[in-house]
Amino acid sequence: MEEAEKCENISHYTHHPPIPETRGPTYLENGQVDFDENKKPDIVLGVREYSDSDKSNAGSGRVTLLGDETYPEGGLQAWLVVLGSWSGLLASLGLMNSIATLQTYIATHQLMDYDEGTIGWIFSFYTALCFVCGIYIGPLFDRYGPRWLIGPGGLGVVASVMLLSICTKYWHFMLTWGILNGIATSLLFTPCITAIGHFFHERRGFASGLASTGGGIGGVAFPLLLQSLFDRVGWGWALRILGLVCLFLLIFANFLVRKRLPPAQNASPHPDFRIMREKPFFLLTVGVFFLEFGLFIPLAYVSSYALANGFDESFSFRILPILNAASVAGRALPGWWADKIGAFNTNMISMCVTVFACYVVWLPFGHTTAGLVMFALLFGFSTGNNISITPVCVGKLCHTQNYGRYYATCYTVVSVAVLLSLPVAGTIVKAAGGNYWGLILFTGLTQIIALVAMYAAKVASVGWSPWTNF
Repeated sequence: MEEAEKCENISHYTHHPPIPETRGPTYLENGQVDFDENKKPDIVLGVREYSDSDKSNAGSGRVTLLGDETYPEGGLQAWLVVLGSWSGLLASLGLMNSIATLQTYIATHQLMDYDEGTIGWIFSFYTALCFVCGIYIGPLFDRYGPRWLIGPGGLGVVASVMLLSICTKYWHFMLTWGILNGIATSLLFTPCITAIGHFFHERRGFASGLASTGGGIGGVAFPLLLQSLFDRVGWGWALRILGLVCLFLLIFANFLVRKRLPPAQNASPHPDFRIMREKPFFLLTVGVFFLEFGLFIPLAYVSSYALANGFDESFSFRILPILNAASVAGRALPGWWADKIGAFNTNMISMCVTVFACYVVWLPFGHTTAGLVMFALLFGFSTGNNISITPVCVGKLCHTQNYGRYYATCYTVVSVAVLLSLPVAGTIVKAAGGNYWGLILFTGLTQIIALVAMYAAKVASVGWSPWTNF
């Protein structure tokens, strides 16, 4: 009777159905329904002693209450999962971070009769599908694991790159890259990120940062590889060689990435947007929406910006690898800081650096070699941190066994941002008569809005103090 009354009291103060609690060792989780006190949970966890802040937040429905799960925090199996995730992200995000090279090439060759905004829809559709398809990928990962997602996703990515080598018309590029590669990448992206959370908790920021360096390294290596091969063997064989490299990496990912924890009790493979009722998660999603809206604009337009400002073609193609090289450091080092000062705090500091890079470096000095290189270094470092630590921020607001669902829901909403970002940026450039000052102002504005929303999410979780480790 006492336990039943406790469940009723907790549910009275939350926006969710009653929180389940079993006899003996268990865990508590907001929003889980159909509780049966005689039914054993899928996983047995220790009872957690709650601090005052836990109790106050538990009553608001804002924070998922975690049990005392144990995490390996290292060991051979855990680091092999990180290595597998690194390989998968090197192939998938490496391609995503190379879109400026691809867009600039086809805009001056196969699709030279189309304007920047129209070509931008190909890559916006691709990035949007990478995220929007995750609405089912996350729950499927939680329920069934990564093997049946990474295998088909890897085959789709390799097939897309191979087919891209023979594309000549606009609809060819839209089908092979915009649609096929977008869907295939979504099958890789979510499992590679969320699997790490099954093996790390205290060191999750560091482990996630290490794995996400794969995307940055791919963003350095792939553009340089393509630029070299374009001159030697042409577009077709350059893409085929790149496809073989991706095939090799994705075979490793398929064998090494795995999950550890069983699915949550009554876990469903279907998405559930009711979690958007949780105020911190909703505000975080708004912040990530604007963060990603602005992030892809320089990735896609920095090379065309350089060409428009009189830099030669060789330097214009090399500026993207410089940006992505800085991103590698930005993904690895702040991951360690995030474990020390908090993932939200690290993300907000990086957003301030991004705004500085746009308004103090790129806008007034981007037409100079030193200014553009400095912008690429600052922007790459700061956004590299955002890319690797944002999933950790999501993980702080949910139970690990529901991590895939929360992560996928957040990035499904974000997919709208990445769908619109490149066409909007192209339209801004066209409206400014081919000048990029409007694009730079808009990019900085998106990061300011993201910073405000991220801080609001932190306030909703732990209060107003900016010094709170969160």
